[in-house]
Amino acid sequence: MEEIKNKVAQSGLITLSLDEYYPQGERKELDLKPWLYEGFMLKEKDFRQSVKEHDWEQYQNAYVAVFCSEDAIIPQWAYMLIGAQLAGKALQVVYGSPQSLEVVLAQKALESFNAEAYRDKRVILKGCGDLPIPPQAYLQFAALLQPVVKSLMFGEACSTVPIYKKPRK
Repeated sequence: MEEIKNKVAQSGLITLSLDEYYPQGERKELDLKPWLYEGFMLKEKDFRQSVKEHDWEQYQNAYVAVFCSEDAIIPQWAYMLIGAQLAGKALQVVYGSPQSLEVVLAQKALESFNAEAYRDKRVILKGCGDLPIPPQAYLQFAALLQPVVKSLMFGEACSTVPIYKKPRK
């Protein structure tokens, strides 16, 4: 009987999952809309009372996106007041949508990524994982890897999409 060979294992391909670099932890949203007076403006006294009564412990060790889903003018000091409450509790606070938070977390992941470790390697950037990794992260990881890798692909070893191949000299 002929031995079954694992051609993927013998190919020298390195599968890289962004989940390994991406900050893990609970994501929370803080929408200021419920704290608006009559649904469209912020009144300082009422807002301060809402901030005082809010359960800030729920943001302990979480990544938090702070935004207002209503088209209202929110003064800068209001975001500062929220930031002061989240300081020392949240792992990261971002002004913007939950999607904006994920882009910032992707940027944070890039800070610890060593592209040089993949010099002249054939790399597959894994396409599916457990975290909500935004397209921005894939774009940035590709930009970091392209100058150093021999080839860059996207997907799984059994079905990849070629992204870049270093020209032969």
